[in-house]
Amino acid sequence: MTDQIESMTMGRLMALIARRWRQILDTGLRPHDLTDATWQPLLELQRHGRPMHPKEIAEALLLDKSSMVRILRMLEEKAFITREPDEEDRRAFYVKITDLGLARLDEVLRLSRGIEEDATHGISEEDLATSRRVIAQILARLNVVHDPAS
Repeated sequence: MTDQIESMTMGRLMALIARRWRQILDTGLRPHDLTDATWQPLLELQRHGRPMHPKEIAEALLLDKSSMVRILRMLEEKAFITREPDEEDRRAFYVKITDLGLARLDEVLRLSRGIEEDATHGISEEDLATSRRVIAQILARLNVVHDPAS
């Protein structure tokens, strides 16, 4: 197994970690009526601490507009978000997380932290900090080198 892992590209290894993490998370999210894809907009809204345009959320999550519309519609049906008109642009609207959405997000974050604790058990804080720093550098580099706006 170690030989297989050492021969994988970093991209493949990160993709497998992300896929497995999502599988575990999606299983844990079922009772919360969410999936990995549907809880991410709630997290973005909480992180920003303000209502956001759907386009802002989609860009932050690297999603296309049609996927974002579907996800937001589902979140609104479950009363996790509301839409509010943009007073400056009547064609646009803001997305706002509801109290129910915040409560559900808290449950999901507890679940996510538990998965992370399980996955990183036995790994030193120093190694984890180094890993986070390196992964963040890789992401930043990919964003610069492969900027879709370029």
